Amino acid sequence: MSQLFHYSSQVGSRLNWLIERLCALLVALMVIDVWLGVLSRYVFNLQITWTEEIARYLMIWAALLAVSCGVHYREHIGLMIILEKMPRTIHRWFRLFLDIVGLGFFLILLYYGINLSRDGASQYATIFNMTMVVPYAAVPCSAALASLQMLLVALKDFARVTGKDGAPC
Repeated sequence: MSQLFHYSSQVGSRLNWLIERLCALLVALMVIDVWLGVLSRYVFNLQITWTEEIARYLMIWAALLAVSCGVHYREHIGLMIILEKMPRTIHRWFRLFLDIVGLGFFLILLYYGINLSRDGASQYATIFNMTMVVPYAAVPCSAALASLQMLLVALKDFARVTGKDGAPC
């Protein structure tokens, strides 16, 4: 069990490290894009119309990818108030139950997100002549990453070595 704990913890941490940097890059690109839009409009009196739309898509991608980081740190799924009122011996099983519910939610989101992306092939962005596949793909990509992180967090927590009272050691 300790090998499973170590492996799931290591994979989850590495994946989270990568996603955090990707989110930071997307936010940095969004800030540059917004500044470009402001400078082009108010300083240089140019009409660069695509900056607002690019900023919107970058924000959507960054926000949705960050969900998997929240899952990794257990920031989104919790119900800590209920967990604290339960006996420590069942904490492990209650967290596993919450993880299964969360994983089910993200898998459903993945399924419908794939369909959404597929439908986006026939829709076009307002300003570019680009299909909406790339913006809509943020949903299934983030759902897949969150599902993977949910599975890794569940394995890590469930495989954690416990003492006689069921509390993590």
